[in-house]
Amino acid sequence: MTSEVLVLVDHANGSASKPALELLALACRLGSPSAVLLGADDATTAIAEQLSEYGAEKIYCANAAEFDNCLVVPKVEALQQIASRAAPAAILVTSSAEGKEIAARLALRLDSGLITDAVDIEAGAGGPIAIQSAFAATYTVRSTVSHGTPVITVKSNSASPERVSSAGTLEEVAVTFSDAARATKVLSRTLRRTTNRPELTEAAIVVSGGRGVGSAESFSVIEELADTLGAAVGASRAAVDAGWYPHSNQVGQTGKTVSPQLYIASGISGAIQHRAGMQTSKTIVAVNKDPEAPIFDLVDYGVVGDLFEIVPQLVEEVASRKG
Repeated sequence: MTSEVLVLVDHANGSASKPALELLALACRLGSPSAVLLGADDATTAIAEQLSEYGAEKIYCANAAEFDNCLVVPKVEALQQIASRAAPAAILVTSSAEGKEIAARLALRLDSGLITDAVDIEAGAGGPIAIQSAFAATYTVRSTVSHGTPVITVKSNSASPERVSSAGTLEEVAVTFSDAARATKVLSRTLRRTTNRPELTEAAIVVSGGRGVGSAESFSVIEELADTLGAAVGASRAAVDAGWYPHSNQVGQTGKTVSPQLYIASGISGAIQHRAGMQTSKTIVAVNKDPEAPIFDLVDYGVVGDLFEIVPQLVEEVASRKG
């Protein structure tokens, strides 16, 4: 009998996130994919049907006010209780800030090994093999967990969601919470300004601007290219520190880590701090007027020139091809 592989499902607005569907595709390589859906409430049935379409053979669901009103510990305790019952071959979690905190706490509670920021997963004779990219993509590391149930966080865009319809049996789980799970509560929330652009960490294409953009007003050239490509907008630390773009869009070691199919860096020198946040992008393109900029050591395609001349031409070309 094939062992279950648990996938913690991120969801919002009544739908599972794209990274969650990617995890189901990876779970199919390792065993029988089982989704863990927490706090979906009235959207539980709709999301469960979506998960079934992408290969989930079983969906464990639990609804409780603690999932929304408290921080990560309720999710950790729910996963722990489900894992204790299912005895899975592995547990996969999205490599977001929250996902990595949940994974670390869970691994500690299960007395298991933890691997973070995998960019791919393979089935191995001794258990899942996680592939990681290290030291500015200089090395590829293949890791396995030698003790306990492997808990692995996976970067977005590491796999393509695959429609593999299955029965998707829905199983409701009664979860009990400790006092510690309720100790830290969310007191208020502030709505984020919405745009029509995709979430930065989930986007297939990211267009980023750096110090070379020159001002907050000039970031419109970066936004125009992003909107033409249907991409997310990123920014280097220098641009964020200068107040030209919000910190929520920062790509780098102290910002967000992205791994899109296409990353376009305009006016970014390519300091190690920035490279740490985008080095696993599948295809990297850079526009910079300095031919000695470190970013050119990392790129697949480099253009030496003024971004204010190059980027508008690129926008025009993309728009003409889109018809």
